[in-house]
Amino acid sequence: MAIQRMDNVLIVVEDLDAVIAFFVALGMEVESRGPVEGRWVERVIGIDDVRQEVAMLRTPDGHGKVELAMFHTPRAISPEPRDAPANTLGIRRVMFAVDDIEDVVARLRAHGAELVGALERYEDIFRLCYVRGPEGIIVGLAEQLR
Repeated sequence: MAIQRMDNVLIVVEDLDAVIAFFVALGMEVESRGPVEGRWVERVIGIDDVRQEVAMLRTPDGHGKVELAMFHTPRAISPEPRDAPANTLGIRRVMFAVDDIEDVVARLRAHGAELVGALERYEDIFRLCYVRGPEGIIVGLAEQLR
């Protein structure tokens, strides 16, 4: 038995509206948004008294999804350091293929994003960069050249 697909990546946030706006500026679409609570979710995630708001965003092709969760109770725990570098253990970024990397970076900068390093060319194959958005979220951008 093999997996069918990767369904989504979860990112826990404090300011759901700001992070949704960031991912919409990237080109994602809001699929759903609403409260999630009850004993079933408490059993799934192993935390009691859960009350959260969740938004599901999808890529325009419908294959990739990012789930955003804002916990009302219990409060989310902040990692240290908040803006962890790329060599920190754990998930560091989510990578997106884009058509025009400079246009995407400009749109994300309007939402407070900054380049982590530099926009670079990898041979004649890709232009790549990491962008840090709201709440320290890092997205990688890759524009295929051929």
